[in-house]
Amino acid sequence: MSEEFTELHDELRSVARDLLGKCDRDTAPDQALLAGSGWLGLAVPAELDGAGATFAEVAVLLDEVGRAAAHGPFASMVSLGLGALDLVIPNPARDELIRATVAGAATPILVLSAEWDPALPSEPGFRLESTADGLRLYGSADFVLDAREADRLLTPARTEDGTLALVALEPGTSVTEQPVVDATRRPGRVEFDGVEVDPEALWHFADASAALRRLHDRAAVTITFDSLGLSAAMLDATVEYVRVREQFGRPIGSFQAVKHACADMLVQLTVARELARAAVRAHTTATPDATVAISMAKSYTTEAAVRIAGTAMQLHGGMGYTWESGIHRYLKRATLNRSLFGSPIAHRHHLAARYRPE
Repeated sequence: MSEEFTELHDELRSVARDLLGKCDRDTAPDQALLAGSGWLGLAVPAELDGAGATFAEVAVLLDEVGRAAAHGPFASMVSLGLGALDLVIPNPARDELIRATVAGAATPILVLSAEWDPALPSEPGFRLESTADGLRLYGSADFVLDAREADRLLTPARTEDGTLALVALEPGTSVTEQPVVDATRRPGRVEFDGVEVDPEALWHFADASAALRRLHDRAAVTITFDSLGLSAAMLDATVEYVRVREQFGRPIGSFQAVKHACADMLVQLTVARELARAAVRAHTTATPDATVAISMAKSYTTEAAVRIAGTAMQLHGGMGYTWESGIHRYLKRATLNRSLFGSPIAHRHHLAARYRPE
């Protein structure tokens, strides 16, 4: 990584941390503020009013969003929604939606079930059928992140000839709430039962055969960086707490057992950070073995985040179990992240499949 590249990421991280630190932790950051900061169009080409950066820069923001345990659809909209639109063959309607998103005037959410298993073939769960009345969309997906925040649902669906396409629809009554333990997220069930599709809202992928797997991989990387950020927040909060909390006349951070626990947290975070960086690098450059790097990062980082947040709660003692401490928000978010877009065991099964005899 070049020095210039590192400086860019450090500056982006500093600005993001400052902005999120000023936001109310119980509400989503204002979308107009994010648009004005250039976040929404960070990886959008300049000709579509974006900054022309890459997903690697978006990952820096995803890391900081996780560190802040921020509410809101930023990750779903920018990483997944705009990521899906980037894979679609350009057309005026698509370009208009991208520009509206960059300006903060639209919230496109990708309809991708978080129950995906990386060891199985990627399928969208939706199909298009031609009828006498026109095209109809059928199918459902559970635990679609931020589905209830959407003003446009981007739904991957199989056409009658088996080709994958993207359908852009307004939510209507197709989204129902699915409560989860993590109060910072609002997933929902998306169901279409014969909804009419305007041919102008049916967009084709440039590489339909690889599009769905690429979207699932991006979702896994998105959750990986969210977990990385919340892990870093928990380590920092814990180290700061054990420095000032005294017991038996001395800071508890001076006790060997506490030192070892903090050291273990740091080791896990360091390994997770290297795996996450390798994953985003592989995904951004579309290397042939990108799915391997992504599965390694997702399985390790999300599992480590649960351990780190759990250790943070223990080292905070009784204070860690209070609502005011906020530690519970991170543990709940880490627990949900672990199951989204492939559990650690599912990703390890995917990795192990490489060694099975033909």
